[in-house]
Amino acid sequence: MVVDRVRARRVIGAFHQFFDSVPLPVSPEQAALDLFQETAATVPAYRAFLAARGVDAHKVRTMDDFHYLPLMDKESYHHVYPLPERCRDGRLEWCDLVSVSSGSSGTPTVWPRTVTDELTVARRFEQVFRDSFSAAGLSTLAVVCFPLGTWVGGLFTTACVRHLAAKGYPITTVAPGNNKAEILRVLPELAPHFQQVVLLGYPPFLKTVIDAGTAEGIQWSDYSVKLVFAGEVFSERWRDLVAERVGMSDPVHGTASLYGTADAGVLGTETPLSVAIRRFLAAHPDLAREVFGDTRLPTLVQYDPRSRFFETQDGTLLFTADGGVPLVRYHIADEGGLIGHRELLDLCTQHGFQSPATTPELPFVYVFGRSLFTVSFFGANIFPEHVAAGFEHPSVSNWVTGKYVIEVVEDTDADHRLRITAELAPSAAGDPDALAATVRDTLLGLSSEFAHYVPIERQLPEIRLRPFEDPEYFPPGVKHRYTAPPTPR
Repeated sequence: MVVDRVRARRVIGAFHQFFDSVPLPVSPEQAALDLFQETAATVPAYRAFLAARGVDAHKVRTMDDFHYLPLMDKESYHHVYPLPERCRDGRLEWCDLVSVSSGSSGTPTVWPRTVTDELTVARRFEQVFRDSFSAAGLSTLAVVCFPLGTWVGGLFTTACVRHLAAKGYPITTVAPGNNKAEILRVLPELAPHFQQVVLLGYPPFLKTVIDAGTAEGIQWSDYSVKLVFAGEVFSERWRDLVAERVGMSDPVHGTASLYGTADAGVLGTETPLSVAIRRFLAAHPDLAREVFGDTRLPTLVQYDPRSRFFETQDGTLLFTADGGVPLVRYHIADEGGLIGHRELLDLCTQHGFQSPATTPELPFVYVFGRSLFTVSFFGANIFPEHVAAGFEHPSVSNWVTGKYVIEVVEDTDADHRLRITAELAPSAAGDPDALAATVRDTLLGLSSEFAHYVPIERQLPEIRLRPFEDPEYFPPGVKHRYTAPPTPR
């Protein structure tokens, strides 16, 4: 076995592009076509995948041809072809590291990647730290609160933020993971030495850290805290709530959510522009319904179509992206859509929106999440984000963490009931009747299906309160699921 010099040169070239901020030289459409041709030529599994569907890769020359390519998903691709064959030249050992998906939609999936994949995603982190947090001119402590281990969030985030430091940003990273006690131990020691602190983690966990820190006497307002979220949709009320608790005066420039996935890292990021537009649409629900076609408010991010080429089909998202396992027209099953930069900006401006100074010329993708995370109750779809709004009501938000599990259960008479199991904040007590009322009232206000389909006598949910980090419903160290797994029949 000899050292692979070709691979080394490819990595060195990627570092040069990243450090010199060299943009990709081709159009988004050409980048997608080039990746398709390279994948068809070098990835054994994709060659077999195309051959099984009668596709001749040499005849795919235009975007019209590209749009007729078969969709790739876990069932048709990852579960059919061995892992090495999904890598270039069938060489798994050419990948530097593997991550494992959360398994929220089924069996966990292994995702190999290389350092060049990290550099692609590091550009998205750079966008957040530079444009939202002004980190080029401020000494910054980045605290990685995503779980560490085989999951993608912690190690990938740590690597990408360190690449920013290597590029010259005054950023120092500490990675306690989702160990709350360790986070609260290192923060008071390190934070005073920096001009700002960035906490990066899943939304409900960061709120738990913030609340626990307050209980321990941490003065968050002393640290100029910024927040990076990923993995879940949240409301603007929730953003305001956590911003207030850390003493943040400008959530537009102090928070950013990432649209990320184990499949391909970060696909898009909130920007000051996208946050400002989302907050504007939250205050104008009729316009939001016109834009998104739904009463729910999705995550709204901007993306670089040269590195993540998005399409839509039947209200769900597809993307094409390079990686240790290259993905071409990959159906991730997220509900959402695409909007052009100028199209959305003009529409909002016509209704009184004033754009912030930072307006990157990038298109928008909006994401509701996956329909498998809903439950059906009397024919009405109950969405986690609608229930979340009830948990954010001032009358209950101080004694719940924001984590819950929704399920539909049968009583002894085989009647269906909506059950919500809620996690109490540390050392807190709560009133299940008060929470039931706020959730019911919120659902009635946000969901016409709930208001019209569910009988009045069944609209009040059954609330069960569980202690903080209850091992059955809210175990620490794993990504939370807001709906109960289906009961085997």
